[in-house]
Amino acid sequence: MKTNDPCRSCVDCGRKACQTSKESLYPDFCLTKTASEEERNSIRDCYIDDTENNQIMNVAAKIQAETYGTINRVKETILFAQQMGYQKIGIATCTALLKESQTLTRILRQHGFQVFSACCKVGAIPKSDIDIPEEHITQGPNICNPIMQAKILNDAKTDLNIVMGLCVGHDILFHKYIQGPTTTLVVKDRVLAHNPAAALYTVHSFNKDLLS
Repeated sequence: MKTNDPCRSCVDCGRKACQTSKESLYPDFCLTKTASEEERNSIRDCYIDDTENNQIMNVAAKIQAETYGTINRVKETILFAQQMGYQKIGIATCTALLKESQTLTRILRQHGFQVFSACCKVGAIPKSDIDIPEEHITQGPNICNPIMQAKILNDAKTDLNIVMGLCVGHDILFHKYIQGPTTTLVVKDRVLAHNPAAALYTVHSFNKDLLS
């Protein structure tokens, strides 16, 4: 990338000097270096002054310190919810992952949580109602409905919401309208067994077309 490119950012660095505050290693375009002290302090205060933010950061740090690299994401989510004192967990699931969401529900209920879910086809709104052209109505007649999923979970007053495999675009709208704390457990990738990182790991072999 050109040295005078104004869009350089963290992905163009790789030094990770911000992990240890080694200011001598910060590149000229470093976002830590270019941020004003006032801005950094203002962000820091968001973690101090907001009780929920502070609790989330402290619980996340505790779990990271005690279990890093030793437990899976499901267990990590359960630990986080327990230590945050959450009781009611919402699940926004794709219907294609309903079986996985049912398994997750059994696990969460086994650990004492209430579980309330909304699947993506809730509301049964025809795609034709929102002017989706007929040639794009190939995967069933009704839309995925992330806005209604979010409204249902908001109305249910869930303490924590878990996203299970919502499509790209649908997940964006869900996050736009959901009000409570939300985490993603499964990211949909129909080709790579819901492991999109595999495309990045194989970009020089099976998925080299991504760079062509």
